[in-house]
Amino acid sequence: MDFNYSEEQEAIRALADEVFTSKAGIDRVKQVELSDERIDRDLWRELANTGLLGIALPEDLGGGGLGLAELYVLLEQQGRHVAPVPIWQSTLAALVIAEFGTDAQRTALVPGVAEGSSFLTIGLEEFGPYVDGDPQTTATETGGQWTLTGAKAVVPITHVADRAIVSATTPTGAALFVVDLRAAGVSVEQTQSTNWVICGNVTLDAAPAELLGPADGTSAQWLLDRVELAQAALALGVGSGAVQQAVTYLNGRHQFGRPLATFQAVGHQLADCYIDLQAMSVTLWQATQNLVDGTDPGTSVLVAKWWATDGGQRIVHRTTHLHGGMGVDTDYPVHRHLLWGKQIGATLGGSASDLARLGAQLAAGVEVVG
Repeated sequence: MDFNYSEEQEAIRALADEVFTSKAGIDRVKQVELSDERIDRDLWRELANTGLLGIALPEDLGGGGLGLAELYVLLEQQGRHVAPVPIWQSTLAALVIAEFGTDAQRTALVPGVAEGSSFLTIGLEEFGPYVDGDPQTTATETGGQWTLTGAKAVVPITHVADRAIVSATTPTGAALFVVDLRAAGVSVEQTQSTNWVICGNVTLDAAPAELLGPADGTSAQWLLDRVELAQAALALGVGSGAVQQAVTYLNGRHQFGRPLATFQAVGHQLADCYIDLQAMSVTLWQATQNLVDGTDPGTSVLVAKWWATDGGQRIVHRTTHLHGGMGVDTDYPVHRHLLWGKQIGATLGGSASDLARLGAQLAAGVEVVG
């Protein structure tokens, strides 16, 4: 397959790079990190005004009408600039509503995300080892009304999101539900995270919820695939940005009368980073193309997720090491790439969890792709 960007995707990449470069510079990011929300509202509005925020959402709901690949191009650029805005959380929540929601749900919740006036979030993780497709949170239907009981861990941006899309188990399979985070029966304990994202542990005690799509596991898997590839796109951008930071630093730093970049050991480290980045890129775009084409992704999503988690970790650690003491100086920007990489690598399970899930897929006879 052709891994080059299309003309439209290249235009999105260039526009996103321009917006992030102008609105998410180092000084601005430092300022946002000191704020209570830790979200750059100015950048959020700019992404909405340029149409980037709604790039993958349907045109009839205020979006750009493009697709998943274009959203991942945007997320890769966000990762490069470690820009503090909740793009994947809000956009993928809106995207799954657009795909599976009723007309009322779609018109009430999606346009606000496209125009940047509201935030949505996603809660798939729970306490304990991550097991996809098997939420411990349970859903009960009584008289046509659904209630949820259970807990969701580290749900991002619960301090600003209006609603969360959460997974729960029903008598007929896993399903997705829309939950009002301010409703009775919902309690949120805000937690801190390793980077800019403020998360919350959400406890559901017979909390009212709206069913989103079928209760047979298909909608939950649909969202999980796209969230995992969103993490892979971010990790690719974070790794690329970290390598760029390292190259700039090593070319400008001299020892024994020559740039550090000319030392053989340094070159070997950067070559290893390049190999990991290439593997992360091709597995991401192959899995994305499978989803865009509507073909069975087989193992391709988990392969991309594993490369993003495992390879992404190696890159951010190598580049931090190549900076020496500057790598752990919080006044120097490269530490953000390490923190983002660490959090992405732990989302929806780490690399060991990915391999265990991949092994389970292979044992179940899932087609090997990627």
